[in-house]
Amino acid sequence: MSIGQLHIKYKCYAVLLLKIMSFLPIFREEFNGQPDFIMITADAYVDHPSFGHALISRLIESQGFSICLIPQPQTDEDYKRFGIPRISFLISGGVVDSMVSHYTVAKKRRQKDEYSEGGKIGKRPDRAVTVYSRKLKELFPDTPVIIGGIEASLRRFAHYDYWSDSVKPSLLVDSKADLLIYGMGENPWFEITRLLKKNVPVTSLKDIRGTAYLSEYEHFGKGLLKKIEAGDAIFCPSFEEVKNDKKAYCKAFNIQSKNLDPFYAKTLIQKHKDSYVVQNPPQFPLEQKVLDSIYALPYERNYHPSYKEGVPALAEVKFSLTSVRGCFGACNYCAITYHQSRHVQARSKESLIDEAKILIKDKDFKGYIHDVGGPTANIRIPSCKKQDTLGACKDKTCIGFNPCTALNADESEYMDILRTLREMDGVKKVFIRSGIRFDYLLMDKDGKYLKEIVENHISGQLKVAPEHCSDEVLKLMNKPSFEVYKKFKERYDELNREIGKKQYLIPYLISSHPGCTTKDAILLAEYLKSVRYIPEQVQDFYPTPSTKSTCMYYTGINPDNMQEVFIPKSKLEKQTQRALLQFNRPENYHLVKAALIENGRTDLIGKGPHCLIDWNPPANSVGTQHNKRRK
Repeated sequence: MSIGQLHIKYKCYAVLLLKIMSFLPIFREEFNGQPDFIMITADAYVDHPSFGHALISRLIESQGFSICLIPQPQTDEDYKRFGIPRISFLISGGVVDSMVSHYTVAKKRRQKDEYSEGGKIGKRPDRAVTVYSRKLKELFPDTPVIIGGIEASLRRFAHYDYWSDSVKPSLLVDSKADLLIYGMGENPWFEITRLLKKNVPVTSLKDIRGTAYLSEYEHFGKGLLKKIEAGDAIFCPSFEEVKNDKKAYCKAFNIQSKNLDPFYAKTLIQKHKDSYVVQNPPQFPLEQKVLDSIYALPYERNYHPSYKEGVPALAEVKFSLTSVRGCFGACNYCAITYHQSRHVQARSKESLIDEAKILIKDKDFKGYIHDVGGPTANIRIPSCKKQDTLGACKDKTCIGFNPCTALNADESEYMDILRTLREMDGVKKVFIRSGIRFDYLLMDKDGKYLKEIVENHISGQLKVAPEHCSDEVLKLMNKPSFEVYKKFKERYDELNREIGKKQYLIPYLISSHPGCTTKDAILLAEYLKSVRYIPEQVQDFYPTPSTKSTCMYYTGINPDNMQEVFIPKSKLEKQTQRALLQFNRPENYHLVKAALIENGRTDLIGKGPHCLIDWNPPANSVGTQHNKRRK
């Protein structure tokens, strides 16, 4: 090898070393000594604020503590990579729940993991938080373990587990962790790091908002006992009760769901055999300047250089801006209310512009900001004036099937941000791809904001979520009446005609939601036929832990009024409802025909303009499912 070749070789090593050094350490060689914290993460390491492990790690680092990451450990030696942390192990279950990441709603194994290198499966275990925590307790029994993220947050109490079809105990019981952080986690970590600087041990961190822990009754502190006496701490039905009594499950759910607001929520306690899960009240919303500062931390905004095949999930967010978190929409099938709360927290315009400047400088930026949004892109302000001081109403929703008369719909700030971003040098287009609330958008009386979005911020199609057409089903989802969606579609189509564009409206639809019958699915199929739209994909309702819809699915009871609800649970029922929404596919013919006959809708079979199928099957239809149905 020549001198020149050696120079090039070592220059390449030096460049790679510099790249790696700007990330947090994930290899032993990158860190000398004993780190304060070691984070175990179920995702590959992507140093971007859309990934919880990166955001929390950078926040901890900003408070003067050292932290190393072990992404997706496979062996005991992986867990031992950095030795024992000075303070605690941390576990992040990943951006997506590990069971959702691994399994479809039909409980079939997925073929790709977007949050692993190259999209490869098998990099994380099922129930990742539990597996990681138990392993740490086995290898390092005297070292505290703190768990957090969506997987821990939604399983903090006894909960229905769809994949095992059983009620499972709190994740604190299963994982044996010392502390659980629920929700987004920043405020708890500010408080934890403040106390750690005063040499308070992790095992003594018992009274921090946004956290939960396991305790025996005789070890309840004086403060907790005083709360119980004063009625500021509530006992939920125990794990044993909710496991054996579905009405008790609903009661526990109602107590938990009505104590999610930091302005009035009480401490909640749930007995598990001889131990008690103690959940402190939720954290308060972050002040805007604090939220801005978190997004200004020194993220590399890329996957770790050691991943030669990249991490697919980064592509969706790399050139997007998170402008808001939290949602007062409170859709019953959505976990955002339970995890991020109904309090909307928005970044400032200045913060978003500063981040856009970083995107523009990226060598791979092509001039397109893919998204500016969050759970609901066009909602950036509280639902009403009282929400920021008194909290969201316990027994009333802000928006949905019965929107509150006090709802304050104002998108002026959001539209101002979009205008500024699209006028920046180097920006060609600014798109909206995350959820946009069409009923909220319609509350703009003169329609100027919808027109501006149609003219400037759609990439050929706008995705919205009417979810169904049956108002009975929509009530159970807490979605707006279907008439609202039809009005929105009419206005959207009209605007596209006016400006001479062909931009499509893509509705997200859910089949087999609690309360949805085959007759409801037939109504939706009729509507789809009338507008000449067949969805490429249909999402069966997925019962994830701790949502109201999951409570209905498991118990067959609507927890709002304790009345029975029809639950489409059988494989055949689910297949039929999904087939009806894709009635034109040959493989669905026999399921659709059988459903139409059984429900007295033979008027939809034939050659008329409103018919879904013909009496004669297409040549390439599959008859086996029909035969199974008859049996």
